Amino acid sequence: MSHDEDSVAAQLTALDIGNLYQSIDKSNVHGLNLTVPEDAQALIKSWDEREDTSHFAESGVDDQIIIHVPFTQNVRLRSLLLKTGRGELTPGRLRLYANRTNIVDFAEAEDGATPQLDIALLEGETQVTEYPLRAASFANVHSLSLFFSDAIGGDQLRLYFIGFRGDSRSQRKEGTSKLEIPAAVAPDAKLIDRLQEKSGGQQTTAR
Repeated sequence: MSHDEDSVAAQLTALDIGNLYQSIDKSNVHGLNLTVPEDAQALIKSWDEREDTSHFAESGVDDQIIIHVPFTQNVRLRSLLLKTGRGELTPGRLRLYANRTNIVDFAEAEDGATPQLDIALLEGETQVTEYPLRAASFANVHSLSLFFSDAIGGDQLRLYFIGFRGDSRSQRKEGTSKLEIPAAVAPDAKLIDRLQEKSGGQQTTAR
């Protein structure tokens, strides 16, 4: 990558194109096994506050945390943004569960509930790290449960920031609703929507 290309990429990252902060229903973000339950909402920060370490969430009795994030509208998720604890407080594994009516609990997760994604998290990262997501698996999401586990130290883990990149499906529909679509094209549009919803229900597991 040339210096110019690197500079452009850095500028785009600084602008945080596609940030979904405004689409998160922050007041209804909940967490399980936190030392302070209200700390779950402190993880949802604006892009400018992404590197802030004064507010965080820590696990309670062991090295597992579940954070449930509802959205104010359906969204297409393209990547997950995380800032986790360092050293022994770093979670090693993350499982994502999309569109559950209620927050996924530990018993359900450990008893075989199939996540849309199961990944190993990077160790040693000091800044916000971006994890790309398969858009087809997260094409129509109204809520997401994030199950963090396997802390490097084994006893406790810490989280500083959770964010998402993508786009709002409702915003796109509002933008196109002002256009007059010929009657002959309308059925095709509905078919595309059905195919997208179907693809959004597919599950994939990655390690």
